[in-house]
Amino acid sequence: MSWWTSRLLHVRRAEGETFLFRRKKTYAIDPTFGDARLAAMRTAAKEGIGQWPVIRGHLAAAVGDGEDLTFLLDGLATVSGPERWLGEAAAAAPDDALPLLASGARHVEWAWHARTGLAAEYVSDEQWKLFRARLTTAEELLLDVAEREPEWAAPWYYLQICGRGLQVTDDVAEGRFAATLRRWPGHTAAHRQHLQQLSAKWGGSHERMHAFAREAMLGARAGSPLGQLVAQAHLEEWLDQGGDPESPYLSGTEVLAALNQAAARSVYHADFVRRLDWPRAFNTFAMAFALAGDDRLARPLFRVLGDRATELPWAYLDGQSPMVPFLAWRGRVGA
Repeated sequence: MSWWTSRLLHVRRAEGETFLFRRKKTYAIDPTFGDARLAAMRTAAKEGIGQWPVIRGHLAAAVGDGEDLTFLLDGLATVSGPERWLGEAAAAAPDDALPLLASGARHVEWAWHARTGLAAEYVSDEQWKLFRARLTTAEELLLDVAEREPEWAAPWYYLQICGRGLQVTDDVAEGRFAATLRRWPGHTAAHRQHLQQLSAKWGGSHERMHAFAREAMLGARAGSPLGQLVAQAHLEEWLDQGGDPESPYLSGTEVLAALNQAAARSVYHADFVRRLDWPRAFNTFAMAFALAGDDRLARPLFRVLGDRATELPWAYLDGQSPMVPFLAWRGRVGA
């Protein structure tokens, strides 16, 4: 199948003849995953503090679901601008923890924006300084929320990310991950963040990372999204080896067996539920199987996804335009 899906339009020529031509479809990654609430929140956030009640309403409705709340906050945090007025929203309602939480989440994302996605050796001293300053602000806000709302998982989830950037000790990192799970067991995004914490690029090791991914998968129910951790871990090791699309690492017998087992227990299991950011799991396995040369298992995943590419893991192939490798590999596997 071609990368570009065409649609046919009828155009009337001057003499009355009708002819057909093809127009290329525009592709873009959808940061809302098709969620109408998140789309409304992102639009409201761009309009300023006057729309905070709209945003707050959606956040408040999600407070009872630890994964749903962090899903909405993650999508909101990538909108630039709210860092300028969330403090004002918090000051207007000093007993409300939600504007503090939203501000903490935004400062985490804002910090990573300052650092950029470059390898550490290419990040300037000024970028590191700004990165740490924003993370420190985020940590202060999130610790305040955690004290005010001891049952919420969200502040601990973001404290995991803060801790990685601020290079907290292993004990502190483990404690923050455990605190998230005590409040919301099975939190998928928290598991993804902890896997990053254990990766070699953040001071961990391939052995610890793979052991964690496998243990989490086997400890979860069949059909759990946690199976994606196994694929994520193998993509991390592939990336650490140079990230060459032609690398034989992912097509190794043991790696392919692990990917097959994980897919069978998650995205290919009858009990897998397509909820919230479910395309992330499908994209992770689709990329892993595609790079491994297993078109048979990659193809159905791409077909289910359609155009629903996610920034990760495709940014590992093109950090500026993740949609480009997604479309290329979708076409390459015949999806």
